[in-house]
Amino acid sequence: MPDAAERPFDAVLFDCDGVLVDSERITNAVLRAMLHELGWAVSEADCFRLFVGRALADEVGVITANTGFTVTDEWIAEFRGRRNEALIRDLQPIPGAVAAAREIARLFDGNVACASGADRPKIELQLRKVGLDETFAGRIFSGMEMPRSKPAPDVYLAAAAALAVDPACTAVVEDTATGVRAGVAAGAVVFGYCPPDSPAHHAPQVLLDAGAAHIFTDMADLPALLTRRPTQPLTPAH
Repeated sequence: MPDAAERPFDAVLFDCDGVLVDSERITNAVLRAMLHELGWAVSEADCFRLFVGRALADEVGVITANTGFTVTDEWIAEFRGRRNEALIRDLQPIPGAVAAAREIARLFDGNVACASGADRPKIELQLRKVGLDETFAGRIFSGMEMPRSKPAPDVYLAAAAALAVDPACTAVVEDTATGVRAGVAAGAVVFGYCPPDSPAHHAPQVLLDAGAAHIFTDMADLPALLTRRPTQPLTPAH
């Protein structure tokens, strides 16, 4: 295990959806079905483009503009219920993410957190489903409990404060431009995860343009990337 003085970061802050769990396709399918029920025949690609990486509550104007329907708390509650049923049934971890997160927690003496834009019940359900609830126990942060959601840095700043580390000394692992901007705004070094040919993840150049310092395509590579000595530059990978 690298000595704390040799590690380039004091803590690692993970997003959840698309980083630890392969949830975006499931959630998108439920949302798209409900939008179709409202009369908006939105395509899968457009639904990903409009909603992935964003809090649904922040995008109600888009729904109203395309359907004429005023989004209510009851509608959002129905969406979350249907979403959770689908996640319980179908959710799988991102390939290699469980092993990588556990190894990173070991390498960083437990100084890891899950900082997601999602609601807390969803985050906890997902981490429990893939066996990462103990890895992040007591270090789970929901953007919906913050004054502002991503791309504002609030959830990452809260996670860093809880771990008693300077946000500038943290690494953030993200997969969307919205999340990358949140990490950058917090002052962190952001690692953008972008598996090949995934419609649920933003393209490498999109993540780099948002401020990601490094792009990686395989979760198995992440522990080594995060523990490089400071003399080894983290050059953005295209």
